[in-house]
Amino acid sequence: MTDPVTAPPALVDSHCHLDFPDFDADRDAIIARARAAGVTRMVTICTKLRAEPQVRAIAEAHEGVFYAAGTHPMSVASEPMATVDQLTALAAHPKFVGIGESGLDYHYTAESAAAQQTSLRVHIDAAREAGLPLIIHARDADDDMARILTDEYRTGGAYACVMHCFSSGPGLARAALDLGFYLSMSGIAAFPRSGDLRDIFAAAPVDRILVETDAPYLAPPPFRGRRNEPGHVIHTAAVGAELFGISDAEFAARTSANFDRLFTRAAA
Repeated sequence: MTDPVTAPPALVDSHCHLDFPDFDADRDAIIARARAAGVTRMVTICTKLRAEPQVRAIAEAHEGVFYAAGTHPMSVASEPMATVDQLTALAAHPKFVGIGESGLDYHYTAESAAAQQTSLRVHIDAAREAGLPLIIHARDADDDMARILTDEYRTGGAYACVMHCFSSGPGLARAALDLGFYLSMSGIAAFPRSGDLRDIFAAAPVDRILVETDAPYLAPPPFRGRRNEPGHVIHTAAVGAELFGISDAEFAARTSANFDRLFTRAAA
């Protein structure tokens, strides 16, 4: 039995991709390592709806693992356009906790910008209808992202949202926070040259912060350049605690409470 005095603070990895082939050889061991590190809950994200059965099976097989599904913006041009009915039907599963990831990515796939915007609005509608949080990916699309999120919220109706792996500028951060949304810290926030990004997080209310790995990507130091995994979220959380001037235990408790408030189906 773990000694409660020495047990690590309980953290949540709010965004990872446990179905990716990077984990095929040792998925169970990775989940076990995460738990040993104090990561008691994980949300594994389906990025293409045709992969939803595999992602769902992982969540069903592991206590403390939940899932979300949507069409990643970089896949919009090559995948069938998701519908509100498709997404809300998935929401019937008790371990399904969010819609996405959706969003806009103009870095590599700017040619599909119009289709990405259509897909994003579909996902927002589904999040509203299902009463579940929207999970947003944003890269090199700050202006359009802020415009669409704000327009949908003010004209279409309120919805909950997290800006996953937030690494955009202060303008998009402010727009998201003004709408009551959350910003999620990934390993990028721990990179030595990410001082400007850390400043954005430090200026945000601590009750709007989540932590994540985006595993298998974006491993924080000291694992940078290697495969990321949910247990490594403790290193990003340590950076977050330092930014806010609080202990690791308090930061873990605050971000876990934030997660519970947003992802109500996965609440502890």
